[in-house]
Amino acid sequence: MPDLRSFRLRPRPCALLLLVALPVLLVLDVRVGSTGQHDLATTARGLGALLGLAEPLPGHLQTIVEWRLWRALTAGGVGAALALSGALVQGLFRNGLAAPSILGVTGGASLGATVAILVLSGYAPALVMDVGDVGMSTLLVPLFGFVGALAAVVLVTVLASPGGRVSVPTLLLTGIAVNTCIAGLLSLISWMLLDDWEVSRAVLRWTFGTLDDRSPFHAATVGVGLGVACLAVPFVAWELDLFAGGEADARSLGVSTRRVRAIAIAAAALSAAAAVSVAGQIAFIGLVVPHIVRQLTGTSHRSLLPLSVLAGAVFLLGVDVVQRALLGDRALQPGVMMSLVGGPFFLLLLAANRREVESW
Repeated sequence: MPDLRSFRLRPRPCALLLLVALPVLLVLDVRVGSTGQHDLATTARGLGALLGLAEPLPGHLQTIVEWRLWRALTAGGVGAALALSGALVQGLFRNGLAAPSILGVTGGASLGATVAILVLSGYAPALVMDVGDVGMSTLLVPLFGFVGALAAVVLVTVLASPGGRVSVPTLLLTGIAVNTCIAGLLSLISWMLLDDWEVSRAVLRWTFGTLDDRSPFHAATVGVGLGVACLAVPFVAWELDLFAGGEADARSLGVSTRRVRAIAIAAAALSAAAAVSVAGQIAFIGLVVPHIVRQLTGTSHRSLLPLSVLAGAVFLLGVDVVQRALLGDRALQPGVMMSLVGGPFFLLLLAANRREVESW
């Protein structure tokens, strides 16, 4: 695997480049879709109409532009949130191979979303709900996914800190155990739904990750979660740099390691939960993006964390634009695409970091 450190960039020019690329990719993502491509003038008019600066496009064109905009904003937010979560987890565990799924976020969100799908499909007769209510579906699935993700993180953290003190190795092992239990429950639900094709298909689709039919609610959900998580960056960035030498060294330098762990875990969980609750399981962004940013711009978390936010948004938007432009209505679900990209990348990371893996 090539060493990206030979192409090291300064953080500020890199941030400027990402800030320029982000709106360009947003516009391109609105232009390109399964129903074809719009020219730049049509796209600009549709976006202007949303801001009250132009006349709406005729017929269904305005609706298509709006749907694509919410999808693009959700994609950017999801990529940014997952990358921030990954950067926080990697800094906390002092390991570039760590990922948000260690905290149980992905599994908990999937279980919560699956429960919501069951409720909407009539498997909860005590609750009076209209299965065909699109508004209820839009609200309930992300809400249950969010609650499930946070519940899993709280469970992992509580079990890993019986004396009020979190041990990183214990946290990792507890996360693996909780994820295994959640996977067992999801397998049981899938087995019970084998004869109900529609519900089974909805559950399976969630595990592939999805950005289709996103709404302002989805974009706002991931945006709020990401925004709150970003508020933690100034309170942990410098301290995470000191964590690189070990918690004992950081503590001797005056760092409150318990406070940093609590803030970093809470921010990572909130960020990833917001992303997974609106888009399902999209793997490897939290692993790949922070690693690339670290290799290109250095290990200082004061630049790594905000750059990971920008790079995550650009990365997922770029992948989405390219595959939709090339594949059209045959474009893969984002979770599938990221697994195809991230899987080989993870193997290369393992091969290039054998010593680090042995000491993890």
